[in-house]
Amino acid sequence: MSITRLGVIGVALASPIAITCMPATVSAGSPAVGQSTASTGAGSIVDVATGAGKFRTLLAAARAADLVPALSGDGPFTLFAPTDEAFALLPAGTVENLLKPENRATLTAILTFHVVPAKLSAEAVSGRAYLPSLQGQRLEVESTGRRTVVAGATVTQADVPARNGVIHVIDRVMLPASDSIVDIASKAGTFNTLLTAATAAGLAEALTGPGPLTVLAPSDDAFAKLPAGTVESLLKPENREKLAGILRMHVMPGRVYCDEAVSAGRATTLLGGNPLRVSVRDGRVVVNGANIVRSDIDARNGVVHVIDRVLLPG
Repeated sequence: MSITRLGVIGVALASPIAITCMPATVSAGSPAVGQSTASTGAGSIVDVATGAGKFRTLLAAARAADLVPALSGDGPFTLFAPTDEAFALLPAGTVENLLKPENRATLTAILTFHVVPAKLSAEAVSGRAYLPSLQGQRLEVESTGRRTVVAGATVTQADVPARNGVIHVIDRVMLPASDSIVDIASKAGTFNTLLTAATAAGLAEALTGPGPLTVLAPSDDAFAKLPAGTVESLLKPENREKLAGILRMHVMPGRVYCDEAVSAGRATTLLGGNPLRVSVRDGRVVVNGANIVRSDIDARNGVVHVIDRVLLPG
């Protein structure tokens, strides 16, 4: 995918602030206030989109990604449906490129980013800060008065009923993060020590792989707080296993968003052993004594939370 949210990500990584994570209000597959599961006399989401006559590109993309059977199934789903005009706003050649067989995985990721695995009315959508997408990344929701914006796209027509869910029409194509965890850290320019350590420990490849993984990422300033000579010692070949253990303590399997970690009160890492302790103190989310200064930075293969100190086993 050629279009990313690098500007937003760069600002997020470069501007640490204290944050407080609130518990999630909607999770995939779970009912919520404002959610409807009642059937209607309408056809499936695919049938309704076909009959509307303004979702030809979306339907062609769904066929190319082999998603038509799923969107015709039982659901329930909420589809944020870009119109043909929305697809036309993409750079020239983007749609044609995405429809090529070799780009099917990217196309599938984009389309499933438009689907929530629950049936949510416009009222339910507007009452939330984010929604879980079928793709895995979250959709950020901003509502002001009668205007609802989901992942940068404005809802122009809401609550179009379907047998297996509901359609909300949007004015642009929503694009999930396409950079890997390593790409994000590299472009931020403030995680050079972490990246050097990951390479030395043989973990960089895993952080560019399919994932998903969640990384508690100490900044260069965080590494600088370690006693003098510590980093240099850890980077020596004879200390590779020790370094790898420290880094695994910063990595969790799956996508673990900040509010989920706070709700659980703990987080299991790739190092194993005792889970990390997660709490909120004075408006800050604290993980084993380290403050999360930026949270929920989505990557293609996971999530990054920036922390202000290095976690050490012990």
